[in-house]
Amino acid sequence: MASLDGLMLWTVYGTLAALSLGIAAAFVRVLRGPTLADRIVALDLVAYLAIGFLGTYAVLADESTYIDAALVLGLLAFLGTVAVARYIERMHLDETTERP
Repeated sequence: MASLDGLMLWTVYGTLAALSLGIAAAFVRVLRGPTLADRIVALDLVAYLAIGFLGTYAVLADESTYIDAALVLGLLAFLGTVAVARYIERMHLDETTERP
């Protein structure tokens, strides 16, 4: 564990707790979201909160490998969101075009 002391250690633990609560709340939205777009945004939020969690844990563990994992997760989350947005757009275009 890193050589954190006093207020900094409590701040890191508080941040990890807050991020964990945020991830749990976003998962509820993923499960209950009324539309596909709401679920995708909530899943994107989960990914970005996980990136924050990994970054905070990297400070706590004094291990830079978690930062690399956070960068990869950010890239995958972005690419996944773009792919799903294109899918939703294509699905919407198919619904609005008239078929003979």
